[in-house]
Amino acid sequence: MTSIDVADLDCIYLSYDEPQKEEFWIKIRNLIPWAQRVDGVKGSDAAHKAAADVSQTERFILIDGDNIPDADFFNLTLEYPNEEYERAVFRWRARNHVNGLMYGNGGISSWTREFAWNMRTHEATDGRTETEVEFCFDPLYWAMHDCYSTTYPNGSAFHAWRAGFREGVKMCLNRGEKPTPAEFKQRVHHRNLDHLTIWHNVGIDVEHGAWSLAGARMGTAMTMLSKWDHRQVQDFSALADIWSTVSNQTPESVLQDLEHQLSTILDLPMVSMNAASSQFFKQHYRSNWHNRGVMLREIDIIRSQEGW
Repeated sequence: MTSIDVADLDCIYLSYDEPQKEEFWIKIRNLIPWAQRVDGVKGSDAAHKAAADVSQTERFILIDGDNIPDADFFNLTLEYPNEEYERAVFRWRARNHVNGLMYGNGGISSWTREFAWNMRTHEATDGRTETEVEFCFDPLYWAMHDCYSTTYPNGSAFHAWRAGFREGVKMCLNRGEKPTPAEFKQRVHHRNLDHLTIWHNVGIDVEHGAWSLAGARMGTAMTMLSKWDHRQVQDFSALADIWSTVSNQTPESVLQDLEHQLSTILDLPMVSMNAASSQFFKQHYRSNWHNRGVMLREIDIIRSQEGW
């Protein structure tokens, strides 16, 4: 078995336009003095390749620009029981400050330079549906069970809206493909539906949280109930144009405008939570959560639960 201490890996802070990126960079440098930074590279594929270019170690740790890692993560050891682990990308969960979800969105990840240099995704897609808006369908891109950071996607009204919009789109897709409204409930994975519902309804208690909800509902409506090309979700310039159509409205009006369509056509629950009920939900949604091992994969949990 091969093992490597996380503290022996290069750590890259990958920022773009996050309002709190300078503040977070100071915190990360204080926590991880050897951290390096890649800033302002447009395009998800290009940005990750730039991070690989900076790293001096074959495997490196990647921290997104709106993420603050837990200090104890850097005391852990990664163990590889076989050669496949040495080549894989690991994506650990993050706690979402807005809605309390804990999954891979915004979380710490560990890449190899070879994987990053060879992939063709997002703006550099190789034409496969799976690669147009995501990394995660590569068989060597692994979702891990444990949670080691907190993501803060609500640095401004626009950023909260954009984070919600992007997940509102992606949670509707089945391996990158858009189902019809009639197929929606059958083809979208039940966990994605769970996450989507929470993005639609939870988080009004934090700053700009209402815009996160509004963005999520807009992303779902535009994907499932219009002819908009959902592949534009990876183009931040296109998202800024969409934002300009609602930025002079209140988030509450956007939420109200979309509530009837999403509940009647897609049969999605629309809940009018106040701040207190939103806080209550987040407090108890993951109240029994605990980490179980840095190298434990989500698929390992599923297999054990289903008796594979």
